[in-house]
Amino acid sequence: MKVLDLSVPIYSGMEVYPGDPEVIVKIAHTYEEKTWLLRKISFGSHTGTHVDAFSHMDKKGKTLDDIPLSSFFGRAYAVKTTDALPSQVGLIFKETVDIPIITAIISANPVFVGGGEITIPLQKALLQRGIITFTGLTNLDLLPEGKSFMFYGFPLKIKDGDGSPVRAVAVID
Repeated sequence: MKVLDLSVPIYSGMEVYPGDPEVIVKIAHTYEEKTWLLRKISFGSHTGTHVDAFSHMDKKGKTLDDIPLSSFFGRAYAVKTTDALPSQVGLIFKETVDIPIITAIISANPVFVGGGEITIPLQKALLQRGIITFTGLTNLDLLPEGKSFMFYGFPLKIKDGDGSPVRAVAVID
């Protein structure tokens, strides 16, 4: 069994979507002051490797705390936009995914869709159809082609959350 980390690290000054809150990570308590270390972290809900709740792009969509945990993991395949897409599994795209492929994705009836970058028009189309999206995934070149793996991307349990950073991992048999 091999476990691959598909997450980017969160750190002060990291790149964010234009207009999103900047990321600030700073030490709030030190060992010398309090005998423990504690950091204060400030960032937007769609920072780094993250999951989008349906409410992110649909006023009537479910929030993170209304979506079952079983929606945030499952069997998946690493695919390219030119591949025949397997159905009823998670699809992790190895390249930027845009709206022209929406028909193929919808036809595959995926459990979720992920990638390094999923354009906003495609995110909106998927979320409004009840398909969760994971964005900001990394190390996609290490995923096997033509072989399924388990994908996990659990969000923080944010009340009324529209999205959350995740620690995304692939477990390959």
